[in-house]
Amino acid sequence: MGRMAGRFGRVEPRRRVRGFVLGLLADLPRKSCWTIAEHAGDPDPHGMQYLLARASWDTDGVREDLRDYVVGALGDTDAVLVVDETGDLKKGAATVGVQRQYTGTAGRIENAQVAVYLTYASSRGHAMIDRELYLPKCWIDAPDRLVEAGVPDEVDFATKPALATGMLTRALRAGTPARWVTGDEVYGNDPGLRVECEAQQIGYVLAIGCDRHVRTSAGPIRADALVASLPRWAWQQLSAGAGAKGERYYDWAWITLPPDNAASSDTDSEDTGCWWLLVRRHRNTGKLAFYRCYSPHVVPLRELVRVAGRRWSIEESFQAGKGLAGLDEHQVRRWTSWQRWTLLAMIAHALLVVIAANEHAGQPAPAGMIPLTCSEIRRLLLALVVTPRRRASCPRAWSAWRRRHQHRARTSHYSRQEAAQRRP
Repeated sequence: MGRMAGRFGRVEPRRRVRGFVLGLLADLPRKSCWTIAEHAGDPDPHGMQYLLARASWDTDGVREDLRDYVVGALGDTDAVLVVDETGDLKKGAATVGVQRQYTGTAGRIENAQVAVYLTYASSRGHAMIDRELYLPKCWIDAPDRLVEAGVPDEVDFATKPALATGMLTRALRAGTPARWVTGDEVYGNDPGLRVECEAQQIGYVLAIGCDRHVRTSAGPIRADALVASLPRWAWQQLSAGAGAKGERYYDWAWITLPPDNAASSDTDSEDTGCWWLLVRRHRNTGKLAFYRCYSPHVVPLRELVRVAGRRWSIEESFQAGKGLAGLDEHQVRRWTSWQRWTLLAMIAHALLVVIAANEHAGQPAPAGMIPLTCSEIRRLLLALVVTPRRRASCPRAWSAWRRRHQHRARTSHYSRQEAAQRRP
């Protein structure tokens, strides 16, 4: 909290942010401004709601502080920037960005809010450092909805790859040490993201669909058709990294490709960039996965495999961020409140990741034990640090406050219903 103290004009919101982050880490049955305020010892939730919606503090500056905190603890020149989106299921149509759309969280089309996240992954650990909310076209075409949700005037429609490109550019221009970018097919199929990575001279390993055409000396060819002619000796068994059940071994092959653009293919150019099609084959089912790859310099196959395996780190970040820090439990509707809730949840998750990284670096796990996990660190942090120093709230006062609020809400709902029935 001391690192970001200068982002607040007053001491009250700074202290409240500290209580909010501790509440996100707490073992609450459901995390909302109500439960977090009660955990912080506040007499009512108004202060926490004001913090998210109207308090004056530099949200973008705190985001930069979070990135610097993560990079300072996990920084590695061989690090990978991972992009992916996740969805939060919602009810109604008032929450900013919500519509019926596909989300991997449910595995189907649901009424949901979707956001794109950027994770910094190194050998020491991985944590989310940036996020952007995806606003569907139906929201951009409805100015009244944008105003009601508090969306800034300068926000326009942007695809998910465009949002990812903006976050990557922001991180790289800030000097974030990283050598690679990776993501799934949504991002690998977008040429704009690949062009920006090449312009920034950062390598990428981006998944693409099997029906995507890649440039070859014989012209564009589908990825699966290009792989069909590979001989048996072209495949190598390599691990994409350690998983929960051991090393993740697959068969891998790669094919050298010409540059995508004419400028890069100029024979007089001094560009040393290399392009490949990377193919992963499941050892039991034979299922294939394809990746477009680029590096400013020649790298071995095992390096591309390592980067491809890093893509799963963002899934782990989503799981930990939602399970341990309430990333998806927000009940906010407006733009600023969403930006601040997700940012504070990312801070809570990053705290656990950095503590774990420092513990692992400082001393190995005792014999017969696994290293401390983020989940176990949260339990110890709450039991040994937070709970003993916590200022308990009055349970009777909170019970009375909740009942009064629910009475007002019920009375309001009944009044609106009666008024609607009286209309001709």
